[in-house]
Amino acid sequence: MQLVVARIGRAHGIKGEVTVEVRTDEPELRLGPGAVLATEPAGAGPLTIETGRVHSGRLLLRFEGVRDRTAAEALRNTLLIAEVDPAELPEDPEEFYDHQLMDLDVVLADGTEIGRITEITHLPSQDLFIVERPDGSEVMIPFVEEIVTEIDLAEQRAVIAPPPGLIDESQAVIASSRDEEGDGDEAPAPGKDA
Repeated sequence: MQLVVARIGRAHGIKGEVTVEVRTDEPELRLGPGAVLATEPAGAGPLTIETGRVHSGRLLLRFEGVRDRTAAEALRNTLLIAEVDPAELPEDPEEFYDHQLMDLDVVLADGTEIGRITEITHLPSQDLFIVERPDGSEVMIPFVEEIVTEIDLAEQRAVIAPPPGLIDESQAVIASSRDEEGDGDEAPAPGKDA
């Protein structure tokens, strides 16, 4: 099975290094020197990692045969894909590969069916489940511990505790910066300009 483990960003320096946006929880395993990765588009690879280092919080990689900035910049936006045994599980029991989560039934704690995971979107701040509802509509569920309370691979389900409004918009709590107590005719507080 193939998993996207990174996306190549900008060239860094003049000796062929590139920044990468890591898309794996195991970069030391998937993006280490000697790793051979398929690419999307396929014509850009396969690429073999020659060196890797962290610079200012970003992972920098150099690939065999990529020796200058021009060659590195030509790889920009290329996806790096690792071949993974489908039976392999992440080291941390609280982590999951995308293929394990796809098609899980999404339910509330009381068993109420919400839908089925059809896509997983990886954002810088968090991951999102794209869930197809029985009526064909979609809802986005943040994959955070406060909302996704349980992943049960044996039962093929994800249990969620959504905040009001996430699933049913009619239950949304609307936050306002205005205080509903007054109508704006109050005098300014002492010490404040009017």
